[in-house]
Formats: sequence, structure tokens, C-alpha cells
Amino acid sequence: MAKNTYKSNTFKKGEKEKKSTKLNFQWNFLKDRRLQLAFGFFLLTASIFLFTAFVSYLFTGKADMSVLQSVSETGIKASGSEMDNWLGLLGAQSAYYFIFKWFGLAAFLIPPFLFLAGYRITFDKVIFSIKSAFTFMLFFLFWFSLLLGFMVFESGKITAFSFLCGGIGYELAVLFNSLFGWGTYLVLILSLLIFIVFYFDVTSLLFFHSKTANDEQVGDENEKVSFSEEKSEDEIDQAVTSTKKQEDVVEDDESFDEASTWTVAEQKPKKAQPQEELTMEVENTLENKVVQEEPPQKEEKPEMEVEESDFDEKLGKKVENYDPTLDLSSYKYPTLDLLADHDSGKVKVTQEELEANKDKILETLTNFKIKIQSIKATIGPTVTLYEIVPEAGVKISKIKNLEDDIALSLAALGIRIIAPIPGKGTIGIEVPNKNREMVSMKSVLATDKFLKSDKELPIIMGKTISNDVFIADLAKMPHLLMAGATGQGKSVGLNVMLASLIYKKHPSQLKFVLVDPKKVELTLFNKLERHFLAMLPGTEEPIITDTKKVVNTLNSLCIEMDNRYDLLKDAGCRNLKEYNNKFISRKLNPEKGHKFLPYIVLVIDELADLMMTAGKEVETPIARLAQLARAIGIHLIIATQRPSVNVITGIIKANFPARLSFRVTSKIDSRTILDTGGSEQLVGMGDMLLSQGSDLIRLQCPFIDTPEIDEVVEYIGNQRGYERAYQLPEFSGDDDDSKVGEVDLSERDALFDEAAKLIVLHQQGSTSLIQRKLKLGYNRAGRLIDQLEAAGIVGSFEGSKAREVLIPDEYSLEQLLTNIDKNH
Repeated sequence: MAKNTYKSNTFKKGEKEKKSTKLNFQWNFLKDRRLQLAFGFFLLTASIFLFTAFVSYLFTGKADMSVLQSVSETGIKASGSEMDNWLGLLGAQSAYYFIFKWFGLAAFLIPPFLFLAGYRITFDKVIFSIKSAFTFMLFFLFWFSLLLGFMVFESGKITAFSFLCGGIGYELAVLFNSLFGWGTYLVLILSLLIFIVFYFDVTSLLFFHSKTANDEQVGDENEKVSFSEEKSEDEIDQAVTSTKKQEDVVEDDESFDEASTWTVAEQKPKKAQPQEELTMEVENTLENKVVQEEPPQKEEKPEMEVEESDFDEKLGKKVENYDPTLDLSSYKYPTLDLLADHDSGKVKVTQEELEANKDKILETLTNFKIKIQSIKATIGPTVTLYEIVPEAGVKISKIKNLEDDIALSLAALGIRIIAPIPGKGTIGIEVPNKNREMVSMKSVLATDKFLKSDKELPIIMGKTISNDVFIADLAKMPHLLMAGATGQGKSVGLNVMLASLIYKKHPSQLKFVLVDPKKVELTLFNKLERHFLAMLPGTEEPIITDTKKVVNTLNSLCIEMDNRYDLLKDAGCRNLKEYNNKFISRKLNPEKGHKFLPYIVLVIDELADLMMTAGKEVETPIARLAQLARAIGIHLIIATQRPSVNVITGIIKANFPARLSFRVTSKIDSRTILDTGGSEQLVGMGDMLLSQGSDLIRLQCPFIDTPEIDEVVEYIGNQRGYERAYQLPEFSGDDDDSKVGEVDLSERDALFDEAAKLIVLHQQGSTSLIQRKLKLGYNRAGRLIDQLEAAGIVGSFEGSKAREVLIPDEYSLEQLLTNIDKNH
């Protein structure tokens, strides 16, 4: 019998699912965005149509009345031609029914509601709650109609304005008069008050707030504390401490409850469990915790199973958000007086120089029979931009080809022609200034544009030709590739970017991983180890100079990236900003591994040296980080003085949309870094071109000297910092000199047992399996495979095939591991 019953239920369940699927299929067309847009535009148009028709009816309704009543006799065309309503016959009929027949003046509430609904559907934005607007409209349609109808009924005479109550309003007035007489006004007032109470929730007003027993108890206790001179200070401190304990318990419990609810929503347990039972278990657990933490001296324990708002009202204090800066609450940001004033900031281009350059440009163009309509100059710190408007019929290519001729006439290096200027109908000629302005770092940091910047990772790039400070957001770039010949300002540019971030961010919000193969450029930042630097565990030097350690660090950052993605997945967040905001608002449980994650900026000062010595070992993790690390807050700044194709490979170049070039030695190098020429024409000393997609911007990098960096770093380094640098995940690379087959099982990897169990469980002797499951780099996973081979767990190397697993089950593995422990 049980078997037959089961079959019957299964059939019915399947039949219901088929019907449900069929219904879903039939109604799926309502999700079509095109249909939604069409309906939204219809509602917007209808709202405007009705409103116009209603307004017109107030002036033309009386004249149109006789025509409307004879439409059936005279016909639509003839009647429409006689209508005075602004929207013709349809507008007159709509207004006639809505105003005269139905709701009177209250009908004017309908067009705004239709407009709100249409706006919501079309633009997916909410001006006002549709549900609330519909409730408001529906109530006042009848309430206002009844009010006007009763006023017309009580007047006892019909006037030209009697139609404003509408037919429904007048009929309701007759009905209510027979029921309540003059009491109809009382019914109207009562219904309005009830509507206001429920619609606007006036209970939150102070004079409507009821004083509960708990409020009275708190008040009595406050009076006792305030006026009792016999209470000791120790007893008061004890009461305050117990209250704080209750706050901490509730905060922990709330985060635990939310984390539990998330787990239930996202993960499918193997055994089904009713949602109600699971929720009850969590609540009971929380209740037990609270009961244990409550102070014993109170006779009446307040209920703690309340929502956050109730808890706040009882304690008189809201739960505070987590503050990541509290660990270094005494940290002081570096001040501007640590930097030097290198220049007055005044433009040193004279009027004579401008006139002379203008005349030479015009003379050169005239010699080649090119006429122009106008010319104007924009003075920048390094170059002056002359914008010319050619006469009609002049080919732009003719002017572009005169770049060398104009440079010859001006006797200047670094002439660059922009034909045409993007977004303008002009052609630009950039001419270097004879007396350049030095842009100091201090003057740029002091601007409101930087001080009030709301960017996540603001880095100062420099000043534009129009003397505007250009600040980029590294978080949106999301990585930066730099190039420039020796002595053109590349190292100064790196120092400017690092200083920008240091001046803007707290040590808890930002960490640097500094790679300096040249060993002399970034050593200035050594003293920031316990504030801003991140490093591998067991590493002595915070600035990474050894190539092997660079490879390990890059692979460690890949592990950090994977770990962060796991945290974001568990938290249901798409990027680091959402995750940190969720953690700060205490919606993530630290007991489940969640923590505040700082941004990590990887800076490599010379990529060419690494590519020569390590090649693919460096290129592969850099490419992985460039492709995937943006969302989890790891950003790269990579610099090189040799932008050749064997250094900036296609894989690296494809993942760095933002590129910066100082002066380079050849046009080929310019094309390699920027995909276009121009950087070979720069004049050096911080003159640079920034490419972001299709935009190419010429900038003058600010100057910050080595003593200034020393002052800033010294100021921060002398403050109290963390116990150690930010620890990256452990990664053991191929640092030893052991050969294949020379494996000492007494020096097994810390993850040897875990790797052995993984291999036996999956019956697959694969290095990639260990990499993927244990989140290790290739070198360490390969060394683990060698150790497993030496222990007799996997067979020998067989080319592209996976190694044979020699242990059949976990019981045999446990015996083998026990013997290995005894012998080694």
C-alpha cells in the first residue's frame, strides 16, 4: 500500500510541476524588457494626455456637453470637428467620464499616479512608492468626491460648479446623508484621521509615543543613580560594564544569526531540514548565550529576543560599526610641511615668446599654402598648446605632415601635432616652453581636488596643458604600466604615486608589495614595514630584490587573490568595496574567517630584469593578477625602461588598459607602450603621456625629491605601528638545490599528510589536483608529489598521464603514515 501511495503522490506532484511550468512559459513574455518599455511609455503618455484633457475640460466642458450627448447621431468625425477640448473627442470623452460621471476634481489624482508607475517601469527608478501612491490615490478619489458631493447636496441648488464633485461623489453624498445627516462631516474627519495614522505612522511622534513599563523602569533607575548619594562609584561602574557585555553579546549574536541565514540560503544541505526548525535552533542558542551573560544582581531580566531597533531604544545606544583604524587609532597622517616648495608655480612664458611662436607657425603654414581662420594658445607647465582652425578645404593630413618643418622653424625639440584634438574642431600643436615650470608635490597635494577626492585609491598623475591637476583612481584603472628611458622621471613618478596613496590612506586600508630588482630605488620605503608594507612570512627584507623571492611573492599574491574570492563568494559580494562595507556594518561573522581586507598595490620598478632572469615564472602570475585581481582589491603598477615586446609581452599588455610613458628613445618603443607614436617627442624631466583607452593626455609629473621621501617615511616610521608587516599567504617555492630522487622524508612538507589523503581519496596522482585543492603554487605542489613518490604513495612520472596511486584506501594510508612517522 505504501508503495502504491508513493507512486500516486509522485504522479500528482509531477502533474502539478508540468502545469506550473506551462503557466510560467505562458507568462514569461511579461518579463520581456521591450514589452515593459512599451507599457511604461504608454503610461507616461496616458498621464500627460489625461492631465491635459482634464485641464481643458474645466474651460471647455460646458460647451462640449451637448456635442458629447449627440455623438451617436452626428458621428465621430462631425462631433470631433466641433469639440473645443484641446485633445479632441477622445480627450473630451475621457474628461467627461472621469470628472463629470465619476470622481469630479478628485480625478486629477489619476495622472500623477500613472506618471509614477510609467516612470518606474521605463527607467527602473522609484520617485515614490507605487504601492503608497496607489493607496493615497484610491482613498482620496472617494474621500474628496464625497466631501465635494456632500457640500453640493447641502447647498440645495445646482450651480455651474456642481459637476466638480462627480456623479459618484454626489450619489455617495445622498447615501451618507440618509445614514448620518450632518454626521457625514464627522465620518469624513474620522476616516481622514484613521488614514493619516496608518499611512504616515504618526505613532513615531513624541506626543503619541506610549511610555512602556520598561521605559518607566529605566527612568526610575536613572533617578536612583542620579539622586542616590549612597551608591558607590564601583557599583555604578559594575552596572555600566554589565550593560556593555550585553551589547557585545547581542552584536555577536546578530552577526552570527545573519551569517547562519546566509549559509542556509546559499548552500544546499545533503539532508533536507525545515527552515522553521533551523531558525528556532539558532534563536534558542542565542537565548542561552544571553542568559549566561546577564548580570546576576538584577532580579527582573529584560527580554533580549528583540529586533535591533527595540534593543537600541532600551539601551539608548545604537550598535556601532566596525572601525578598522582603531588598531592604530593614534596614527597621524603626514603633513604638507614635510615637503619642499620647489617652485613659485607661476607660468614663465612671456607674451613675446607666445607671439614669436605664433608668427613662426603661421609663416610655416603660409609657405606651404595652408590658410587658417584662427589661432589661440593655452599655456601649460611644460608645453604651450596652439590650437588652430584651418580654412575650409584644407586637408588635415597636410598639416600633420609638417611636424618636422614646424619643429625646424621653431628650433625646438618635442613638437607634437594633434590632428584633430578629440572633442574639438581644432588642430593642436604642442610647443615646449623655453622656461619650464617645476610642479612641486606639495602644491598638488594642497589642492582641494586632492584633499576632497572621494576616489578609492587616488594617485596624482600631474598637471595637464591647461594647468589642471589630474588625479586618477587606481582602483578603476585598474592596473598601470609605465615606461621611460633612464633619467626621464620614471622613478620620481613611482615615488609621487606612492606618496599620493600614503597621504590619503590609513595603514589599515592599504598595503604595498614593493619589488625592486635594482635594489636602490624603493629602499627609501623600508621604514614603512609595520605600517604599509606586506611580505611573505619569514622574509627578512620588506623590499623584495631577489628574483626567486619575487616569484614566490607573486605566487603568494595569487593565493591571496583566490582566498579573497572565496570570502567574497561566501559573503555574496561582487567586489572588495561591497565586502568591506558589509563587514564594517557587522553583517559578516569573523568566526567564519571574514575580516577587513585592505587594498594591496604591487609595485615593480624594473620588469625587464625580472623577465630576463625568470621569464614565464614571472609573466604567468602577473598575467593572472592583471586578469582577475581587480575585484578583490589587488592592483599593479609595473615600470620598465625597456618597453620592448619581449618585456611587455602581449599577455601583459592586454591586461593593462592604462599605460603611462615618459620619454623613450624610439618610435617603436612608443608604439609598444602606447600603441601610437608621440612619447619619443617628449622633452623629459617628467613630461609624459597617459593613455586610457582611446584618450591620450599630456601631463607634467610633479617633482618630489629623495630628502622629502625620507622626511615622510621617517615621520610615519617613528609612530606606533602593527607588530609586523601584513602577512601574505605562505608559499614555498623551489628554493632548495635538491635533485629529483633525493627526497628526505624526515623533512616532509607541512601539508604532506593532507596531500596524501587528497591523492588517495581521489585516486589521482596529479600535481594540478594538489595545486587546485590546497591552493598552492606549482613548485611546492611538485615537491609534494616527489615526496609522495618517495613514500610509495604514488608511482613514477609517466609523461602527460597522471601518476598511479599505489595506496587503495584511507585505512592503508593511515598505516603507512604511522610507519613513516616512526621511521623518521
